[in-house]
Amino acid sequence: MSFTPPLHDFPILSRPINGKKLAYLDSAASAQKPKQVLEAMTNFASSSYSNVHRGVHKLAAESTEAYEKARGTVAKFLNAKHMDEIILTHGGTEGLNLVSYSYLAPRISAGDEIVLTKMEHHSNIVPWHFLRERQGAKLKWVDVREDGSINAAAFGAAITPKTKLVAVTHMSNVLGTINPIKDIVAIAHAKGVPVVVDGCQGAVHEIVDVQDLDVDFYAIASHKLYGPTGIGALYAKRAHLKSMRPFNGGGEMIAEVTEDHVSYAEPPARFEAGTPPIIEAVGFAAALDYLTGLGRAAIKEHENAVYAYARDAVRQFNWLRVIGEAEGKGAILSFEAEGMHAHDLATILDHEGVACRAGHHCAQVLMDRFGLASTTRASFGLYSTRDDVDSLIAGLEKARKILT
Repeated sequence: MSFTPPLHDFPILSRPINGKKLAYLDSAASAQKPKQVLEAMTNFASSSYSNVHRGVHKLAAESTEAYEKARGTVAKFLNAKHMDEIILTHGGTEGLNLVSYSYLAPRISAGDEIVLTKMEHHSNIVPWHFLRERQGAKLKWVDVREDGSINAAAFGAAITPKTKLVAVTHMSNVLGTINPIKDIVAIAHAKGVPVVVDGCQGAVHEIVDVQDLDVDFYAIASHKLYGPTGIGALYAKRAHLKSMRPFNGGGEMIAEVTEDHVSYAEPPARFEAGTPPIIEAVGFAAALDYLTGLGRAAIKEHENAVYAYARDAVRQFNWLRVIGEAEGKGAILSFEAEGMHAHDLATILDHEGVACRAGHHCAQVLMDRFGLASTTRASFGLYSTRDDVDSLIAGLEKARKILT
């Protein structure tokens, strides 16, 4: 399967950084945007923009059509059974918080449990801590093996009659581990426990079929999928949505408001209070169409090949420890460099035009598990090339000479 990175679609990649060719290796934090997305947003804002769901004039109708078309595009991308199972949120984080507040909070009491893994991003930890602090819930942690993998069977051991939810990432933003979501869901459902999946990385690198996975909730973020910031989506089974209380109050999410009564709209409108990110929704849909048009399987094969090239290249450095080597992992390379602080290393790499991430990556529980304060992370996208990896390797060699 042949795939040529469409570098010409990404204007920012032609910008020199510190006089060097940019090697953008920070796509796990936020992917760059192709011109097709930028143009779709500009064209819509220039010719069709109005508020949605509120007007009968032509611009309002065109905007509403574009916004709802975006919902349909997300539904198709995730293979949701029903379009109304897609809530357009302000990002993956809001989607997970929505599950915490609207679904779980009314169903959890002191002593009830939430099972999650030690590789979770803070977005899939802090909302459950809210329920621990406010309602006495207990967090139970499934450990991570030394290679960065988890044992699906461990979820069966962790789940008890008091477990109200399993929360798990599809793909770790630090380790690159791709978790066996279908197996985890089957184990949890056999015990009557719903599962929420943080798909913010997984949906970028894996072809997601929420019906096949049988997940209850699946959250994604546009900006990691080559779309704009400020928008994402939460897939939720229709039966759950109908029983969930509103997340925010305001316009659009109501059926009727009087002086002494309020009734709420049917999902998904119930969970989309106020003016939504309309222009961003158009960009989100354009990004998903762009990815689909390039071929998801071909993109994945390309990303994995670039990662494999990078992994082989760093084997020459006996002072570099790779964190996360699970079989079948995605295109993320996190590492600790002996004698070099991650931020110092990333600063030198930046001087060489290489954009990497340094820190705890919003995964402090995972850092604690591996005895780390931080790592440097190179994350690869559809536009990543071997030349980018070569720039990374040259930058690492230079940093070693400077910092040790």
